[in-house]
Amino acid sequence: MKSQYFLMLLFTFSSFFMHAQSDPNFPVQVNIESGMIEGNYDNSTGLQTYLGVPFAQAPTGDLRWKAPQALYSWTGVKITKQFGPRPVQAEVFGDMYSRSAGMSEDCLYLNVWTPANRDTKGLPVLVYFYGGGFIAGDASEPRYDGSEMAKQGIVVVSANYRLSVFGFLSHPELSKESAYGGSGNYGLLDQHHALKWVQKNIQTFGGDPAKITIAGESAGSVSVNAQMTSPLSSSLIAAAIGESGAGIFPTLSPIPLAEAEKKGLYLATSVGYPSLSDLRKLSTRDIFELFIEPKKYSFPTVIDGYFYPKSPLEILKANEQAQIPLLLGWNSAEIPGQGVMQGQSMEPSNYLNRIKALYPKDYEEVLKNYPGNNAQEVIASATALASDRFISYSTWKWGSLHGLKSKSPVFRYLFNKIPPAVIGSSPNAPRPIGAPHACEIEYCMGNLKLVKQMNWTEDDHLVSKTMFSYFANFIKTGNPNGVDLPQWEPLKSTNDLGEIMMIDVVSKSVLLPSENRYRLLDRLYGNN
Repeated sequence: MKSQYFLMLLFTFSSFFMHAQSDPNFPVQVNIESGMIEGNYDNSTGLQTYLGVPFAQAPTGDLRWKAPQALYSWTGVKITKQFGPRPVQAEVFGDMYSRSAGMSEDCLYLNVWTPANRDTKGLPVLVYFYGGGFIAGDASEPRYDGSEMAKQGIVVVSANYRLSVFGFLSHPELSKESAYGGSGNYGLLDQHHALKWVQKNIQTFGGDPAKITIAGESAGSVSVNAQMTSPLSSSLIAAAIGESGAGIFPTLSPIPLAEAEKKGLYLATSVGYPSLSDLRKLSTRDIFELFIEPKKYSFPTVIDGYFYPKSPLEILKANEQAQIPLLLGWNSAEIPGQGVMQGQSMEPSNYLNRIKALYPKDYEEVLKNYPGNNAQEVIASATALASDRFISYSTWKWGSLHGLKSKSPVFRYLFNKIPPAVIGSSPNAPRPIGAPHACEIEYCMGNLKLVKQMNWTEDDHLVSKTMFSYFANFIKTGNPNGVDLPQWEPLKSTNDLGEIMMIDVVSKSVLLPSENRYRLLDRLYGNN
């Protein structure tokens, strides 16, 4: 009887103990420039996390459509254990999975993952900017999680920035009221402000402000290109990583201020609120329904004379960008060939007509580089051309200019691993012929396990290990190479159409595929 009672008591105690141990976190506090914050110390990993840390005043009320303003100091302890609200946006992209607590104009929050002990100093830092075309996204997405990178001895920061009409509206009255006589680019200025915050505060988390690498994908990569070329930010960073995107025509390149102001005034007038005072009186809901819900949410970046004194292309040509190591690349099938075919079947005759329509004067030369003599060739060439026009060419051009003009190394990759189909998708759904846009993020950040909608395979984990190692090495040293990795040579300063690292189940250095097509597009876009 006594033994039964003892076993029952032991079972009850064990169950309670196991439940009590399910949360390995205990609170930890640090003092940053604005005051004390409290995050979590994960006893199972040794990582500290500080989520939803404000880095600027809320851009609301009179601060709507203004450059971010420094925080006021607070008293007491600010709890930073949950992601802050994400920027106001429409639900545009099906691959975005937010962990934030809703949306708000009050969205300027960042997150920190650090492996630092109480005496740790001098750790390398990664600051990651999300993608989403400057109209969607947020820093809480699982694929951007910083835990795995932090386990490699890196302090990781992900930061929100304003989007769409809230982040990029230009207007004559906005330009008139600003100290620098320009408007727009508020989302880019948010990123710059986050970088300044990191410079001032990262030592508190064990990081070295002289070892900051910035990274991003798609619009996040365009943002990296922007911060690297802006005179405001170029001195704040030690290295850069761009995944599919640069602000070089035809990819999200900035337009002149006068043109942006004209567009902004036209849109404001078209919804019945031409004056700035009226616009600022509108509620978040009103602006969402007037500008975002009806898809009036695409606002270009601007050559505002402040963040952008001239275009990134001009800055790179003049070699006035940050003189830092650069790792960049793109995916082998960024978008499907329908980006060129526009609903027509992949028949050679249809393809020929589309190429003639797109390039009436140069179609013969285009066909030499993107041939379409049979249906299979049409699929491959239409995909290549659509991807190049969308984002691959601009990324190549960024690397080419930095590699040929600066003395800093440029490491280029072509990501070629096709991810598994989404769980529950139709087995008859068409599969991409190469790696589609944005699919590499969870591989390079080591976050396959956090992306639950995929049935990851052993091959996927192998590719992730390789790409993650390359990225972690680069963040630490400015060079991606390391033990048990295929040797990755930088771009040669005399040949920007040379080798590139193809990242796949078997990663290897290869010649840039169909190299002359980038030269052709360079001439057709007038960027040469």
